[in-house]
Amino acid sequence: MNYHTFRRCIEACNDCAAECEHCATECLKEHSIEMLSRCIALTRECAIVCNATAMLMSVGAENAQLLCGACYEICTACAEECESDSKELIYCRECARECRRCAEECRKMVEQHASVMLNK
Repeated sequence: MNYHTFRRCIEACNDCAAECEHCATECLKEHSIEMLSRCIALTRECAIVCNATAMLMSVGAENAQLLCGACYEICTACAEECESDSKELIYCRECARECRRCAEECRKMVEQHASVMLNK
């Protein structure tokens, strides 16, 4: 598959990584940092997997969809954690939104790959 096949997912991964980094940075500025430790850890993990996934898709890697599956799982977990904090923290709410969007794009890539494999 080429870059254009992955474009929407690459953009979602890049946007999610940036939003996760922003969320982690803002959480570190909060007074109750202990309560946000899981959020900080998950947003950092999510940013890492999103960056790696985007890089694989950018080079048209034949196994990029494999990482999309992991990205989907981590983005979903991150979104759930950020949503639990979102009542008062706008950056967590924005992070959750981008994580959900990225998870959806990654899910589509995994399904597309599975469909292609079934038709071989």
